[in-house]
Amino acid sequence: MSSSEKRATWSLASIYALRMLGLFLILPVLSLFAEQLEGSTPALIGMAIGIYGISQAILQIPFGLMSDRFGRKKIIIIGLILFLIGSVVAALSSSIYGVLLGRAIQGSGAIAAPIMALVADLTQEVHRTKAMALIGLSIGVSFGVAITAGPVIAGFIGVHGIFWLIAGLSLIAIWVVRYQVPNPKQSKVHRDAELVPGQFFNILKNKELLRLNYGIFILHAILTASFVVVPLLMRDTGLLPAEHWKVYLPVFVISMAAIIPFIILAEKKRKMKPVFIGAIAALVLADLGLMQFNASLPAIIGFLWLFFTGFNLLEATLPSLISKTAPGDLRGTAMGVYSTSQFLGAGIGGGVGGWCYGEYGASGVFLFCAAAALSWLILSLSMKAPRYWANLLISLEKINEQEANDFVAAMLKINGVEEITLHYDEAVAYLKVDNHQLDRNELQGLITQYVG
Repeated sequence: MSSSEKRATWSLASIYALRMLGLFLILPVLSLFAEQLEGSTPALIGMAIGIYGISQAILQIPFGLMSDRFGRKKIIIIGLILFLIGSVVAALSSSIYGVLLGRAIQGSGAIAAPIMALVADLTQEVHRTKAMALIGLSIGVSFGVAITAGPVIAGFIGVHGIFWLIAGLSLIAIWVVRYQVPNPKQSKVHRDAELVPGQFFNILKNKELLRLNYGIFILHAILTASFVVVPLLMRDTGLLPAEHWKVYLPVFVISMAAIIPFIILAEKKRKMKPVFIGAIAALVLADLGLMQFNASLPAIIGFLWLFFTGFNLLEATLPSLISKTAPGDLRGTAMGVYSTSQFLGAGIGGGVGGWCYGEYGASGVFLFCAAAALSWLILSLSMKAPRYWANLLISLEKINEQEANDFVAAMLKINGVEEITLHYDEAVAYLKVDNHQLDRNELQGLITQYVG
């Protein structure tokens, strides 16, 4: 990467991380805090936890399309201002309805798609996958930091203070966009990073992608539903809320370490399907365990570790499966639908989890989670084994249409090049390659010969 590309990648990753940190910091403490709010009920508490996902799901695609028309940085800043306003509204609220409104406004600053589009504008095709992987990593780190730090910070400044802290993080993110993120020389649609409206229904017709979208919907539904009751259960066992980090930190770190061999097995040894199904089964077992033994802190810790092991493994493999399954030139559209499903799941899961808690108690919440995960497990048993193909992009700006056709014909003869989709309007070739078989030297030689 050039210095400009590195600066763009790191600064945009930091913006994404700051926003996700703001959303997740409240997750492990909101149900404890919301009990004390005027008008609070279990159902409304659950809605307050998850409602950001509903507004995010509704507005994420429109924000991406608006960034094509009005400019990436302008739309990102507008989204961060909305996030700031929502945080202030929640910080000033003494009723559950005010917190609900604040969380909904937070989610309405749906900047994920514009950030990905700006990354694509600011990076060369050859480096784009690395840049997006770094942003994906920043989300995982933000989640781990947030659920660990949230209880500690709440112990010092309270939950209202956390909302004020989130507002401060929003201001920092706006400053980063304004002064640290480079301005793109030009903005255009990148099919690997953005949703293309005309291809939307082609993605919805793909049964394998629909199966994966259902999966991310369920995964985040049971995550938000679980956090309606897990903090309350740990408090009821005698663990003070300010000490909940002593559970979250080791559980999250050890679960992250535990998934490493499974990721290697899935990707390097090409055992993705059994690893994937095993991770879903871990969620079912964890939720059944929490349903039966949620009055014991050691049991909560053990089953929470099993849950996060499955969760983190699925969170890592699902985007990889989307990338493997979607056509190279529709990856951005597929990821847009996937992200919408993810946030919709978070929103609905919080509401359903709160309702279940009010009607049937904590065991009812985990029964819902187990049943949802079981439905996903059954659906996944018939999934096709993924094609272990990676995505490559090659710029064709320096050659004419005839040379591009000759170049594509020559590439298709290279061992390991499986599919090529050519888009003259973008001057880009989208490749699907098998890295185990790809002759990289031959491919590089061909690229040098045709495009320099």
